[in-house]
Amino acid sequence: MNEILSARLEIIGAFIGILLLTALVAYIMDGVSKRFIEKATKLIKGDPIHYFFLRHFLSGLIYVIGISWAISSVPSLKALASSLLGAAGILAIAIGLASQNALSNVVSGIFIVIFKPFSINDRLRIHDNTMTGVVEDITLRHTVIRDFENRRIIIPNSVINQEVIVNADFGDDKICKWFEISVDTHTDIDLAKAILFEEALNHPLRIDTRKPEDIENGKPEVTVRVLRVDEYGIRFRAWIWAKNSADAFVISCDMYESVKKRFDQAGIEVPQVPRFNLPDTEEPM
Repeated sequence: MNEILSARLEIIGAFIGILLLTALVAYIMDGVSKRFIEKATKLIKGDPIHYFFLRHFLSGLIYVIGISWAISSVPSLKALASSLLGAAGILAIAIGLASQNALSNVVSGIFIVIFKPFSINDRLRIHDNTMTGVVEDITLRHTVIRDFENRRIIIPNSVINQEVIVNADFGDDKICKWFEISVDTHTDIDLAKAILFEEALNHPLRIDTRKPEDIENGKPEVTVRVLRVDEYGIRFRAWIWAKNSADAFVISCDMYESVKKRFDQAGIEVPQVPRFNLPDTEEPM
């Protein structure tokens, strides 16, 4: 009797031990892979998307192997599993039908990793340009985007895979910022253009993207043109290049402030324009 009880306790202990060992190995592997991703990203300045996806895949694989091992260590459960093997086909079909969305998310996640329409730390604008943020994580099921109010947007991979995405960091981070402002129709156009040119040229985040032949031909670092003249005034646009969209947003904000101060000093008035169908404040893509 004692031998039977001892054997059962040994089996239960082995079952619980294997489950605890599985959880421990998964926890350690997750921590090690996380540190590896951080170091690898800093050293090689590469794309961490594959590492993040592999990290989640390995964690899931460890749990599957560990739970299977734990079940096989219990003779009664092993026998039960063998008896249920005949019904496994029907069960697999039922699970497949019930988990179509889950499988779709997994397949879409694999496509995202392979074709890379976006990567970790890319700045995206999606859902008819109503949501913007930085890609924080890509899991087997969903993509996590951190918006500029530090909130997390959780989007299933199958959904984001069908969205039209504006990726500010795809291929080339440089961005040409359009800075536009209107002045009164009686304004000296040359003076207003000179102020815009000087303020753009003096901004520390502006970059020069001209080629050597452009410099030889006298192409200016910043282009300022008159867009239109109407009853609301004269509309100017300055084309300013920045290293990335975040710097471009800062340039735009600083330009509105510095240009308005210069206009006030020069006696240039900014007309009151009715706000018809004007977009909301731009987020720092």
